[in-house]
Amino acid sequence: MIVSKRRNENDDAPLRGRVALVTGGGRRIGREIALTLARAGADAVVNYSQSRGGAEATAREIRRLGVRALALRADIARPAQVEAMFRRVDREFARLDILVNNAGIFFPARWEKLTEKDWDRILGVNLKGAFFCAQAAARMMLKRKRGRIINISSLGGIQAWPSYMHYCSSKAANIMLTRCLAKALAPHIQVNSVAPGTILFPDEERTSEIRKIISATPLKKAGSAQDIAQMVLYLATKADFITGQVFAVDGGKSIP
Repeated sequence: MIVSKRRNENDDAPLRGRVALVTGGGRRIGREIALTLARAGADAVVNYSQSRGGAEATAREIRRLGVRALALRADIARPAQVEAMFRRVDREFARLDILVNNAGIFFPARWEKLTEKDWDRILGVNLKGAFFCAQAAARMMLKRKRGRIINISSLGGIQAWPSYMHYCSSKAANIMLTRCLAKALAPHIQVNSVAPGTILFPDEERTSEIRKIISATPLKKAGSAQDIAQMVLYLATKADFITGQVFAVDGGKSIP
């Protein structure tokens, strides 16, 4: 059920009247992105696959901001579920202005241990799922001849991490997908990518490996979910002359 409060039209809300869908929006970076877009006035669809509790809690928090919110379950690796989710969005909101392809899978595996199941699992969400969400979103956006698609990629799509070969491949493909979509959907829809660096959450432990990565980062610190969300907000509200680009939010880690 969608619940809304009376809105104050004097608020500084650049996304007022817009609708945003964030995949994997019930936890971690996705949650912060959904909340940030809602604070800017957007009604929000919080997609989840397994994290129902987190998605519903995020939707409740968004409603308290005075905008509409809906938590929708869909395994984005399954195109039929993606189509069903976007049909529901169309029925409930009759529009879609922003898609953030945030949902992703990340796990290590040595190259000699990688299986077909591992590849199918990670490509199914990180690449195939991102494409079918973008395809469904673009169909809705083109009715109004405007829209923003923002893919959350990774430094793993830019750098080579041997223990995450399957993940790096999926995110490199996600970056190329961003560029192809940007050309295919221009001039009406802008498509960009945000590549997070090392992001830590308050409850996470700074292991020796994390400390080593931070030490190798020019700014000598880790980022936060808010750092990523603010870049997404910029691409959703400003950036009128930007498409097909990848923005590394990484403290300089990607500098050669």
